[in-house]
Amino acid sequence: MIDSSALLSDGTALRARLAEDGYLFLRGALDRDEVLAARHEVLGRMAEVGEIAAPAEAALPTGVSRRAELHPDLGRFWRSVSEGPAVRNAVHGEHARRIAAAVLDDVVRPFDFIWLRAMLAGRASPLHFDHVYMNRGTERVVSIWIPLGDVAVADGPLAVVEGSHRFDELIGRYRGHDVDRDPSRPGHVAEAGRDFLEEKQARLLTADFRAGDLCLFSLFTLHGSVDNASPSGRVRLSVDTRWQPAAEPMDERWAGPDPKGHGGTGYGSLGSARPLGAPQLRR
Repeated sequence: MIDSSALLSDGTALRARLAEDGYLFLRGALDRDEVLAARHEVLGRMAEVGEIAAPAEAALPTGVSRRAELHPDLGRFWRSVSEGPAVRNAVHGEHARRIAAAVLDDVVRPFDFIWLRAMLAGRASPLHFDHVYMNRGTERVVSIWIPLGDVAVADGPLAVVEGSHRFDELIGRYRGHDVDRDPSRPGHVAEAGRDFLEEKQARLLTADFRAGDLCLFSLFTLHGSVDNASPSGRVRLSVDTRWQPAAEPMDERWAGPDPKGHGGTGYGSLGSARPLGAPQLRR
């Protein structure tokens, strides 16, 4: 990925770079200590249900879980983890707000829903456009991906498809598709494998991320994650947030004090809401 952190103080330059590349990779854009505090908070909650071994900071899974036993409402439990004060402070704080406002050139607000991911070794997220999951409000939405901790390429970070914001024919096939209104059609781009990338003459772009880094992109930038191939088997933690102009309509699935999420299941719609080690939804 191209590091655009030198442009942080120039909103016009940020907007031009986003239009050109389809993403913004910003090193050190967030407060590192705040991000690490969020990581500590999440791992502590997961350790409490027996999923993370001591010391929790190593993020090594135990292979067992008491999550369902201790918290029968799995969606409510994951909501409490995702909306923990340290997580909210790191991902919805003033640093992220300023960046989103500069990129959108407007007063902004975040979606209330927070997409917290805990990705086991051997797993990844398939390539997709965010539009299909959140298109009932304004299209002036940007996603911000935040690693909770240092995430090397081997740990399975975010990856974007180079130039995909200009794949007009592919974008046209997904524009207007709503995964909740048409659940028979998958949200991810099923054909987006090696042959697809070679046909498009596009590279898969990623980086060794550090706590405090972020990547921002539009609803029509094709992205997913690299396989978590951590040599130690550690869990990769990250958060997706979405920002939009405050005065424009917001997709009701992600708004309010208790967002209803996909299918009205709230945080239960996330794969990470399932006990660590159980089969996860790749969404």
